[in-house]
Amino acid sequence: MNASLTAHMKTAKRNALILSAAQAVNGSMGPIAISMGAWGGAYLHPQNVALATLPVAAYSVGIALFAFPVGMITKALGRRNGFILGSLMGVIGAILAAYALGTKSFFLFGLGFACLGAASAFVQQYRFAAADHGSDHFKSKAISWVLTGGVFAAILGPQIALRTKDMLSPTPYAGAFIALAALLIVGIAILATLTPLRDHPDDKPAIPAKSRPLWTIVKQPKFIVALLCAISSYGLMTFMMTGATLAMTNHGHSQDHAVMGIQWHVLAMFAPSYFTGLLLVRFGKLAVISAGLLLLIACSATALAGVELWNFWGSLILLGLGWNFGFIGATALLGETYFESEKNKVQGLHDCILFSFVTTASLMSGAVLHLFGWTTIALILLPISLISLLSLIFLRLYENRISS
Repeated sequence: MNASLTAHMKTAKRNALILSAAQAVNGSMGPIAISMGAWGGAYLHPQNVALATLPVAAYSVGIALFAFPVGMITKALGRRNGFILGSLMGVIGAILAAYALGTKSFFLFGLGFACLGAASAFVQQYRFAAADHGSDHFKSKAISWVLTGGVFAAILGPQIALRTKDMLSPTPYAGAFIALAALLIVGIAILATLTPLRDHPDDKPAIPAKSRPLWTIVKQPKFIVALLCAISSYGLMTFMMTGATLAMTNHGHSQDHAVMGIQWHVLAMFAPSYFTGLLLVRFGKLAVISAGLLLLIACSATALAGVELWNFWGSLILLGLGWNFGFIGATALLGETYFESEKNKVQGLHDCILFSFVTTASLMSGAVLHLFGWTTIALILLPISLISLLSLIFLRLYENRISS
């Protein structure tokens, strides 16, 4: 191994560790936004609690709107500067949310959450940035390092929210957003230590390839099933998670217990990622997606069994596990529907459709909870999960018929 390659690998490993640390800090945005958003919305709009989850929906909209521009921004500014810009958007969003709570402005609170969502779109790119400049052998390790940061964020975010939400009393929840702004400034300091890298010395220029029309790709049964299962796992997770904190406090549980429920949920979302890839290789994508959908059904059953603390926590843990297997499996299945030259346009269309449904799920959650209750939210998981399971059976039968 020559000296240039050795130095490149050392820098790539250092950058991956830095991004893992940044993920642990900046990744706490999600848990804080989810746990505080609905309560903040209910505080600012008490006359119509059905709109309480609108700020969390604005967070999803921010992610959706910036899912595509993030790539262009980081390409134009470089990943270090682009990621720092994303964190600055998060600082602005957190301060805006705190200010909105102080001035009782529901509109500004939603705008702040949209900024936090945009910032989170940058955070979602950390794992790709960690893997891009390493060797093929190192890429999976780099992604695992960043995912480790996500597990820490799942603990750090809720704990900070719990300890700071009343810091600016009598204005509730504002302290959590000021603490988040401070946390993001620490994240900026971490990101500033990234070293810009060119491509790996062993990388060869890609050979241009022809790209099929988008409709040719989209009409494949495998694409349709992958998209349906991704929408089901991500949309149902968002739908149930968004209303969970309000539902818990509505049924007499403390805010501390509700935030802890979100912590267990986010941990369940990300902790299995270390071995989900191994399960995909060992059992196949359809089996892993099926397991995820069955976990969502178990989540629904646990929530329907009662409204005790264990029902909420248990259902949220199963919801996180179901999302992990269902969504990661569906994403892997999607990868079988396109060639490398078609990746950007297919993933772009997929994410656009997906986040449209996710945003709708966030919007519906508060209204359904207010009008029909937590039981109805839990019931809605059943038919959608079953339809997705049936689509997997159809795909299996279709592929068997084609191959025979």
